[in-house]
Amino acid sequence: MLSNKFKNNTIILGSASPRRQELFKELNIPFTIKIKSVEEIYPSNLKGEEITNFLALLKANAFNNDINENDIIITSDTIVWLKDEALEKPKNKVHAIEILQKLSGESHEVITSVCIKTINKLITFSDITIVNFKKLSLEEINYYVENYKPYDKAGAYGIQEWIGFIGVTSIKGSYFNVMGLPVNKLYEELNKL
Repeated sequence: MLSNKFKNNTIILGSASPRRQELFKELNIPFTIKIKSVEEIYPSNLKGEEITNFLALLKANAFNNDINENDIIITSDTIVWLKDEALEKPKNKVHAIEILQKLSGESHEVITSVCIKTINKLITFSDITIVNFKKLSLEEINYYVENYKPYDKAGAYGIQEWIGFIGVTSIKGSYFNVMGLPVNKLYEELNKL
């Protein structure tokens, strides 16, 4: 539906995430992938969606000198927010196990922000999904980390993987947001452009 609307535009997804790319593909809009290297550092006083908004915007601004008249740049950032703390991508195996132990038996928020940038427009929005985990055994956590190596995932897990199948007891909000892209909200915002 949107492909006709944007036939004169070049849509650029500024994300290396295979999951975001896969979800974006399902919108049936032609797009290209362009990655800009950005150091994902944010001010320590930011909380929750302020962090993801900041980082999505930081990623979009990396295109400032490289945006053409008909370009639409889309960038995104996701964090897992637990007890006033951002759980980002694990640094290594030990860190991944530590993160999953924190999430075990708890409810947390998955926050994703998206930035849509054109030459003269900038839109940033976010979505929050609440995810509940059962109490995970150390054996389950070790099995998951060993076999799925979730080092590129915020909160050290992918809901669409084994740990999601056996560990997630309920979610409130968008499933796709937990995968890294609130596709329904993105569709609405692109429709408004």
